[in-house]
Amino acid sequence: MHFNETQFASEMMGNFSGHEVARGIVGGTVLGVLIALGIFMIILLILAVYVYFALAWSTIARKLKYKKHWLAWIPFANVSMILQLGGFNWAWVFLFLIPILGWIALLVLIVIATWRIFEKRKYPGWFSLSTVIPNVGGILYLVAIGFVAWKDKSSITKKAVRRSAYPKLRSTGAKKVSGKRKR
Repeated sequence: MHFNETQFASEMMGNFSGHEVARGIVGGTVLGVLIALGIFMIILLILAVYVYFALAWSTIARKLKYKKHWLAWIPFANVSMILQLGGFNWAWVFLFLIPILGWIALLVLIVIATWRIFEKRKYPGWFSLSTVIPNVGGILYLVAIGFVAWKDKSSITKKAVRRSAYPKLRSTGAKKVSGKRKR
C-alpha cells in the first residue's frame, strides 16, 4: 500500500478550499487578539481602580493622622487599616477566612467603620452605605472616598456661604431674624 499525501490531505479537508481554510485561520486569530485585548483592558481597569482606592485611603489615613497610612497599598492590611480608623480592632480582618457569614459580618463592620471615618472628616456617614447598593454602589463608593480624601469640607462650606441667597447680609453686617432683616 502506497501513501499519497495529496489524497490524504484532500480526504481530511473534505470540500474546503485553501481560501476557506485561510479565512478560518485569520478569523480565529482576529478573535484571539480581540479576546486578549479585552482581558488586557479589564486588567488595566482593575489596576487603575486599585491604585485610586489605595491613594484615596492613604490620603484619608494621613489626614486622620494615622501613622501607618502605607497599609492602604497592601491587600487585607488595607481592610485592617479601615477597621482601625473606624475604631475597631484590626483582628476583625480574619473574618475573611469564614466563608459567607464571615464575609457578611466583615462587610457590616467595614460599612460601620467607613461611616465613622466619613463623619470624622465631616462628611455624611451614610456615604458609606453606597457599598451595598447593587450595580452602581462601587462607583458611588469610589466617588465618595474621593470626596472624603481630597475635598476639605470646610472649603465646601465657605463656597456655599459665598454663594448664599443673602449676599447683602454678609456685606452690611445685618442679621436675618425670622424672615425679616434686622439692622
